Amino acid sequence: MSEDSAQQTPEEISEYWARYYKVTVDRPAWETVRTAIAGFAAQDAGAPSSRFAVDLGCGAGRDARELLKAGWRVLAVDREPAAIETLTAATPAELRPMLQGRVEDLATVQVPPCDLVNASLCLPFLAPDAFWPTWRRVLDALPVGGRVAAMLFGDMDASASDPTMTCVPPDRIRDSLTGFDLEHWSVTEEDRPTALGEMHHFHLIELVARRTSQD
Repeated sequence: MSEDSAQQTPEEISEYWARYYKVTVDRPAWETVRTAIAGFAAQDAGAPSSRFAVDLGCGAGRDARELLKAGWRVLAVDREPAAIETLTAATPAELRPMLQGRVEDLATVQVPPCDLVNASLCLPFLAPDAFWPTWRRVLDALPVGGRVAAMLFGDMDASASDPTMTCVPPDRIRDSLTGFDLEHWSVTEEDRPTALGEMHHFHLIELVARRTSQD
């Protein structure tokens, strides 16, 4: 999103995301959610299990549909009604019974107990006073063996100057994962276009972590 998002009206923000969904609806799932799915598949080999995921900030549904195709039940949450509408329309009819969509602000969402919480490029759009309580609820929703797959912005990201967003030092995220085993961790920094063609300095944190104990 543009770096002056703090000055945008709710209508302008919704219009931005509607354009984003149109561009990204057919794009493949992120590596983080695919890594998490593969981890559960290996874990369940020989003993298939019905799995439940919560996809926060689902957007157009690139990750939610990947989970559905893998046989998961999915609760997809986004504050923009257009996101849920786009996801539902793009989901094959035979998979829709496994999908539940919910319009809700991630600042206040209550994350139900689940096997996986997926949060791709959504939590950074929370202000710090909302980000950390939501991150705590994400981790608390996971039992031993559960996973979190997330894509976050680091503190060197261009959005770090936006007071409505949260860009976290990577070490602080690692420190928050007490009781988790990091199965995937990547921190990259580069200049490249956003999905809508805006140049942006990205400081991207990608992670998949499996809970190994209750801290």
